[in-house]
Amino acid sequence: MMKITASLLLLMLPFGVFAQHSVQKIWQTDSVLATPESVLPAGKVLYVSLINGNEKDGIGGIAKVSPEGKVIDTAWVTGLNAPKGMGIYKNTLYVADLSELVSVDLKTGKVNKKLIDENAGLNDVSIDPKGVIYVSDPKNARVFRFEGDKQEVYLENLKGVNGVKSIGNDLYVLTSEAAYKAGPDKKLTKICDLEHGGDGIEPVGNGDLLITAWVGYLYYVTPDGKKQILLDTHESKSKTADIGYDPKKRIIYVPTFFGNSVVAYKLN
Repeated sequence: MMKITASLLLLMLPFGVFAQHSVQKIWQTDSVLATPESVLPAGKVLYVSLINGNEKDGIGGIAKVSPEGKVIDTAWVTGLNAPKGMGIYKNTLYVADLSELVSVDLKTGKVNKKLIDENAGLNDVSIDPKGVIYVSDPKNARVFRFEGDKQEVYLENLKGVNGVKSIGNDLYVLTSEAAYKAGPDKKLTKICDLEHGGDGIEPVGNGDLLITAWVGYLYYVTPDGKKQILLDTHESKSKTADIGYDPKKRIIYVPTFFGNSVVAYKLN
């Protein structure tokens, strides 16, 4: 009987067991980053968008932090308006900056601004391997798509749409209510509910996802929608905004927003 029971348990494992994960804090920067909203790992540097307000006041910017947590430059790019999500294609950094899509030459630091819509409230950026850029606009419940000089509204009627991530042929989007996958036909498939809304999204590399809710939750999510809380800071001033992730080192970089710092966690 024991042999039969063990065999049955082995057969049930793929169907009934959700592997548990955890995170371990590695480091935290000094609290010198003015409202960090997004972290983008890029080799030997982490780019951090600093909102430093929510209006067109020109006091937002981009900071540079080392992968070890040392703040290199709090004012690498200045003169922005509440910058948020970022993406890199070739030697250019693209930043969502309220109504503008800002591009920064990574070699020279030269900044160019492109007005998308005066009434937009741009938030996150994701770029596919061909250089197609997706930008969310939660203020108007839509996602823009840019290919070369062509600009179009790609997805609409997405309440509170925030995080976007291009993975393979699909675009993953987070709204104030759920996480979705949009195929090339733009058809939405719900992955899971997000009772606290969604902010950052990163692929783990095995089909699973890391998703944050700004209020202070970091989730591990499987393709079938199973969700595990990895981190809960909602009762503190440290939030969990638009995370960055290094899949090789399995390190998650969390911008704490009101905490004015970035915290690195090892995913176990």
